[in-house]
Amino acid sequence: MVKMVVYLSFFLLFFAFTICVHTNECHSSKCGSKGPLVRFPFRIQGKQPRHCGYPQHRFVLSCSENDDTLLQLTPSLQLFIKEIDYKAQLISAYDSEGCLTRKLLNFNLSGSSFQFNIEYYYNFTLFNCSSAIQYDSNLIPCLSDPHNAVYAIASDEYISDYLHLLSCTKIHDMSGLPYRYVLQQENILELSWSDPKCRSCETKGKYCRLQSNITGSKTECYAKLKPGATLGSILLVGALVMSHWLYSSNKMDREYQSKMDKFLDDYKSFKPSRFSFADIKRMTNEFKDELGQGAYGTVYKGKLSHEIMVAVKVLSNSKGNGEEFVNEVGTIGRIHHVNVVRLFGFCADGFRRALVYEYLPNDSLQKFISSSQTKSPFLGWRRLKDISLGIAKGIDYLHQGCDQRILHFDIKPQNILLDHDFNPKVSDFGLAKLCGKDQSAVSMTTAKGTIGYMAPEVFSRNFGNVSYKSDVYSFGMLVLEMVGGRKIGEERMGNDEEIYYPEWIYNLLEEGEDLRLEIEEDGDAKIAKKLAIVGLWCIQWNPMERPSMRTVVQILEGEGENLAVPPNPFSSAVSARKNAKMPQRRLHLELEIISETE
Repeated sequence: MVKMVVYLSFFLLFFAFTICVHTNECHSSKCGSKGPLVRFPFRIQGKQPRHCGYPQHRFVLSCSENDDTLLQLTPSLQLFIKEIDYKAQLISAYDSEGCLTRKLLNFNLSGSSFQFNIEYYYNFTLFNCSSAIQYDSNLIPCLSDPHNAVYAIASDEYISDYLHLLSCTKIHDMSGLPYRYVLQQENILELSWSDPKCRSCETKGKYCRLQSNITGSKTECYAKLKPGATLGSILLVGALVMSHWLYSSNKMDREYQSKMDKFLDDYKSFKPSRFSFADIKRMTNEFKDELGQGAYGTVYKGKLSHEIMVAVKVLSNSKGNGEEFVNEVGTIGRIHHVNVVRLFGFCADGFRRALVYEYLPNDSLQKFISSSQTKSPFLGWRRLKDISLGIAKGIDYLHQGCDQRILHFDIKPQNILLDHDFNPKVSDFGLAKLCGKDQSAVSMTTAKGTIGYMAPEVFSRNFGNVSYKSDVYSFGMLVLEMVGGRKIGEERMGNDEEIYYPEWIYNLLEEGEDLRLEIEEDGDAKIAKKLAIVGLWCIQWNPMERPSMRTVVQILEGEGENLAVPPNPFSSAVSARKNAKMPQRRLHLELEIISETE
């Protein structure tokens, strides 16, 4: 019985497929099995009738001996088609020899059916030098050989930066080309077409074709299946449902897992793209929407595509930018974690530098926990716990999940960004430092971080060696700020006493008192107490007494409620007042700043 059902299903599939093919003479075709599907406005010469394509020779494709799909863009320029996006009216083509720049030496799109899929074009001048010049970003390797080095200079560059080329020979001018195809030497050429306009048909799930019985180039939409194929469609659906019901459950699971594994492999191999400054201006619509400013530059909202929003940090020319830029690209560019902000790419265009991140709509954690931000709603204790856990997982990944341990050195609310579901992502790796996982300490010549979140050993080695436990301290201060809802060291008392909120929390816990916080639901008090205890363990002044971030993750994920209150992490010997509304004034220490030169 089962075999009969299977045979019937395949028969119905074949029958329905035959009906669909024969009712549409201009069905999609391809070169061999690996090429893109070809349909109107394109057609494959020798495989599809002339009326199946748009009446221009530029839309006629051909198949190579190896079943590659070829586009004859000009009489002297033939490219291989990689992909055709009919909704976006965009084709991606490449040079089989890997030197697209050579093919574009005398290329001109005027009078063509296609346009570059980018708004900014440049004119370039090529120079031939008998010896290599140390300016690698302008070198065109595929045009060079061991005896001649060819360099390309954009027309808008300052000639004063290239005086060393005066001894070289000018050999060619290239006009009206995007930056990426010359200096970035990308081998994938993206071209769009405006006519015929079939985007609306494709968006509706229909196909596009020339209007019937009308001479000229007017087009119309039509359904993918003609009325005559209705029976075949019904049979096809029935056969698919029957086959799926009998056999496909396990197979679908295996296929899904295979696709997921492939996606994860591709994601792991992701490397940030390099953009030109013209690309940055296009993404940000000429820097129209400013999101904020920081110590090293300004952040703008932008678009990488119609679906992908980005945050673009344009670095200023202040001192130290070079080190921060290298740190940012060199660390975050190699890691991928759900709780670490994703770097899509960067711009290093002369003195102009920028970083392109994923856009996170809910801004930073600082917006929701600072008492000065009165307009922001309280997130609730369960969400604060989830945010704390996400941050801990992100930092633990930096410490344990990478080939080399990454020390962040600037964990604070402003550097924790929140996505649309309030999932936290660690950002801003400008101060980050790489070290081996077996390295118990790192050397530093200057203190790194933000006052209030910086571990004491970063100021002075009298408190121990600088290590990954320094990030643990910063995390603890951040969690205590989340619990207290106010900035560390903020002064708000009417009697002018300084509110050192972490010490106040410790005093209350030590005396077994309630934390006197905003509690809305059952269980909130337990969550608040658990976060407070975790934060206090993390800010122990002796780095050896602080837990690792892996331990912190396990504590926050666990259900245990009997967490021990840690030893007093503060140097002040003043005992807590039982009925104190706020803590004692913190004893200020004179810390010796140690300059480490080893």
